Amino acid sequence: MSFLDNLLNQKKKNSQEENEILPVIPREIYESGVLRLQDIIAPSALEITPNHIKIGEKVARVLFVMSYPRFLAANWFSPVINLDKVFDISIFIHPIDTVSVLRQLQKKVAEVQSQIHMKEEKGFVRDPVLDTAYSDLEDLRDKLQQAQEKLFNVGLYITVYADTVEELNQTETEIKSILESKLVYVKPSLFQQKEGLETVFPLGTDKLDINTQLNSSPISSLFPFVSFDLSSDKGILYGINRHNNSLVLFDRFSLENYNSVIFAKAGSGKSYTTKLEVLRSLMFGTEVIVIDPEREYEYLAEATGGRYFNISLNSQHHINPFDLPPVREDESPADVLRSNIISLVGLFRIMLGGLTTEEDSIMDRAITETYAAKDITAETDFSGATPPILSDLELVLAGMEGGENLAQRFAKYTKGTWAGFINQPSNVDINKKLVVFSIRDMEDELRPVGMYLITHFIWNTIRKDIKKRLLVIDEAWWMMKYEDTASFLYGIAKRCRKYYLGLATITQDVGDFLASPYGIPIITNSSIQLLLKQSPATIDVVQRTFNLTDEEKFLLLESDVGEGIFFAGLKHVAIKILASYTEDQIITSDPAQLMAIKKAKEEFNLSQQ
Repeated sequence: MSFLDNLLNQKKKNSQEENEILPVIPREIYESGVLRLQDIIAPSALEITPNHIKIGEKVARVLFVMSYPRFLAANWFSPVINLDKVFDISIFIHPIDTVSVLRQLQKKVAEVQSQIHMKEEKGFVRDPVLDTAYSDLEDLRDKLQQAQEKLFNVGLYITVYADTVEELNQTETEIKSILESKLVYVKPSLFQQKEGLETVFPLGTDKLDINTQLNSSPISSLFPFVSFDLSSDKGILYGINRHNNSLVLFDRFSLENYNSVIFAKAGSGKSYTTKLEVLRSLMFGTEVIVIDPEREYEYLAEATGGRYFNISLNSQHHINPFDLPPVREDESPADVLRSNIISLVGLFRIMLGGLTTEEDSIMDRAITETYAAKDITAETDFSGATPPILSDLELVLAGMEGGENLAQRFAKYTKGTWAGFINQPSNVDINKKLVVFSIRDMEDELRPVGMYLITHFIWNTIRKDIKKRLLVIDEAWWMMKYEDTASFLYGIAKRCRKYYLGLATITQDVGDFLASPYGIPIITNSSIQLLLKQSPATIDVVQRTFNLTDEEKFLLLESDVGEGIFFAGLKHVAIKILASYTEDQIITSDPAQLMAIKKAKEEFNLSQQ
């Protein structure tokens, strides 16, 4: 006997000894101790009733489609798919052998044709129902024979979820109303809710087996699902629709107003998204003006041949708040002057830390006299007049009764540390496609003043001539902190459409923005809203403000950088912002990327020397 035979015999002997020693475990006991996937995902218990099932804290009801109309229009199922409800949909499509169908149709045609002939022989009036049935049958036979169509047994099932039975009934009624308006009728699977739930689960088993014979054309109107999209034949690319991977192409100037708001936590990509829109808008001839609080748009202005103004106490760029816009044909000089005086009172109220009612009246009269000293009145043509500066107002206040205290409070802006900021004639020209005003180097105390002053200057300039323009105000919460600046911003939001201007407000501090009485009105006057990743501290406020579902709320909490929800008019989609490599190099705010770009530029400059 060989060595190999000895080894096999020894192994067999050892196996027999082990079987004699080890007890035999019944298969049922063994399987009961095995942890399976079904055990992990299954609820602890189900309560099954004739018309619904209770699963944990939720109740569910299975509906099935029982009848279809003669014709199904494209996208007829889209209103149900886009409901803000929680539901599952299962579609079973069973192919039917074409040969057997043709035989059945041949018999059916013969029956219908026979009924038509019998009515004709008896002299009855033509029956439109029989004629229509005969025409449909013949048309279907032709298409099946020519392989243009195929026939299927189709089962469409919907499981609706809710917290209470009352809410479940309400959702069922809503779905029924939508479908019945299209002559599609649904019913709950009474006494078969368990089988219905198994049918809708992703198990691939049609336990209900309630099918309707449909040919290819009506089935194509049902599947694949069609969801809301924002793809149009004009506009810029905002991103990718995360629901169906379609392109979000949109033109803000096609809506009733051209305004937008962006809310996001720090580092979620709001400035990146805005710069991408600015870059792509420039390609389509839109002029863009940006108020930049963090000097993030400087490289973008440089790369696109725009202008960049750094407004600060030591800046060489100055804006005179007393500048007046030209009087348009549809305006009167008195209205223009009065509007500018009101805006100046609001600006000085911020600069001086507030005004009493008496001081407000004195300030109004002093500004009017300051303009009059330069021959600028409601009765004169002031189009070529030289506007006054802040020192002129200080001089007028010093000579007015009750104005001495106000003149002293203005001293720091005319003679003190802040004199170079505002007490100068304007030397800023915005005649480029992209103009950026940076206030990064402005002291925090002066930032609201700077933003108000720049916005007021831009507004007066825009009114000179109508062009397609976009005004971007980043970190708009600075302006929402004070009633006068917030009121002025709201006024622009309401009036800018008249001047073909779109206002884009961006903020990361949702609380400060919405705390202002003008926060909600600015949102409602913005046809486009973009919500990117939100923080847990503010998500509840955002959810209430934008009427988000719980699913949309969690989507914003779990979104990655550059992901969120894009609202345009009555539509909204989940969006992902994408840029090309070249665009990314121009608009990136990532410090690591910026350092790499700076290093590459330095190496390039050294190589050229």
